[in-house]
Amino acid sequence: MGMAVSETIQLAHGSGGKLSHELVEELFLRHFHNPVLACLEDAAVLPLPGDGHPPGAPANAPVRWAFTTDSYVVKPLFFPGGDIGRLAVSGTVNDLAMMGATPLWLTAGFIIEEGFRLDTLKQVVASMGAAAGEAGIQIVAGDTKVVERAGADALFINTSGVGWIPAGVEISAANARAGDQVILSGPIGDHGIAVLSRREGLQFEAPVESDVAPLNHLVAAMLGASRRIHVLRDPTRGGLATTLNEIAHQSAVGIRIEEAKIPVRDAVRAACEMLGFDPLHVANEGKLVACVPRSEAVAVVQAMQRSLYGEGATIIGEVAEGPSGKVLLKTGIGGTRIVSMPTGELLPRIC
Repeated sequence: MGMAVSETIQLAHGSGGKLSHELVEELFLRHFHNPVLACLEDAAVLPLPGDGHPPGAPANAPVRWAFTTDSYVVKPLFFPGGDIGRLAVSGTVNDLAMMGATPLWLTAGFIIEEGFRLDTLKQVVASMGAAAGEAGIQIVAGDTKVVERAGADALFINTSGVGWIPAGVEISAANARAGDQVILSGPIGDHGIAVLSRREGLQFEAPVESDVAPLNHLVAAMLGASRRIHVLRDPTRGGLATTLNEIAHQSAVGIRIEEAKIPVRDAVRAACEMLGFDPLHVANEGKLVACVPRSEAVAVVQAMQRSLYGEGATIIGEVAEGPSGKVLLKTGIGGTRIVSMPTGELLPRIC
């Protein structure tokens, strides 16, 4: 029983036998094809140039490597604007990009429940291949495991990624400095509301789509405008509020933002008001936050606005000496309140 006649994932697809090989060769290799993966070795042997520098790195320049891994368990697997495959690739690419790294290679591991439809897996894998192509990276190794029915919830994906950090780039959540401008790449809350709307069958006057996207080309444009970017983070689970609190804590600074400057789509704002959510706490998968010296901020924002996924970039506040570890929001009516991390999980299974 080969791929041509099997419509669902069987336990035998994870056994290492004929069906396992068919799954790899007829599905994964087709959408992830590159010379490294085509070798089908137990580990990827990556083709570094003779001088030991990664592709694209300047000759004789010191290079640091970035490596990351993450697992994706979103429910539902498909949602407006994306799916678990695009999410898995974009999330790992973005984790590398937030360190200023140029992503090069990803691995992909799949935990698949027995009975999962093969045509659905094909959609997910094709989406991953398309996202990898958009990001300009290769998926060079992987693994599949099939578990008994009810042994997992349909499909889980783990991706790991490797990239290189150019000389002169020093980006860390601990590097924010007083006077830095806080830049947001666009409207917040799209991903969390899109996933919730599909999961709960909610209808809004205007459709809300996830912002899930690889941001490495946007980050490259930012670094082209300035190598003095201090902090880059993507506000995923816990939203903008959590990310800003993490930066304030790790850098031992205060962060002051203005509510009127934080872009939120009308449909997302309306959904949050109806459901009792704060948009600052809702997840994003295609946005970033940057802390940049005041003298560089305008140039960075302009570079972002000329780039895909950065058209809505804007300055939303600044870094202050204190209060250390606190995020303060100037409200639309002129008051000030502390922005805290959310407690608990507002939207389970969103990434």
